[in-house]
Amino acid sequence: MNLHITTKELKKEVAENINLLLVHFKTEWNGACQILAPVYEELASTYKDTAKFFTIDAEKNKTAMHEYGVMEIPTILFFKNGEVIDYVSGLAPKNIIISKIENALTTTNN
Repeated sequence: MNLHITTKELKKEVAENINLLLVHFKTEWNGACQILAPVYEELASTYKDTAKFFTIDAEKNKTAMHEYGVMEIPTILFFKNGEVIDYVSGLAPKNIIISKIENALTTTNN
């Protein structure tokens, strides 16, 4: 399930979760974001038992963008054990995102 969150909620989720989290930074008006949104929703449904999916409005949460170094919209950050372990920027193909999810799920951080 894909949940919409704020900067404050994002910090809490990242700090409290050791499992895989994906955060989609987007805006409503951006064409690439509009194209990627249904793909992200589908992946959230597919991986609902193994990862958490969140969406954050980049315009309303500029602090989070700055803190995590997001320079381009859309961007999906992959968090594990409270740290960014991977990312996808721009209009990435679905198979690339799936590959990064699968890699993150099989990789253990020490």
